[in-house]
Amino acid sequence: MDKINYNRIKAVLAEKNVSSKELAKHLEKTESTVSRWCTNDVQPSIEIFYQLSKFLDVDIRELLVSTK
Repeated sequence: MDKINYNRIKAVLAEKNVSSKELAKHLEKTESTVSRWCTNDVQPSIEIFYQLSKFLDVDIRELLVSTK
């Protein structure tokens, strides 16, 4: 079965020219945790998505894969 992408964190980081290392430092998370979010191995909590949206200055919905 193919892996389902639930978030667009990796794509938004690239669009904003922000490294996963910078994001990890800002959120006080390990680089491996952020990497696992970027590869959709695990998903961050709603609270983390909110912090991500604020840090990246995007609507929180841009961080999720649309269902429509």
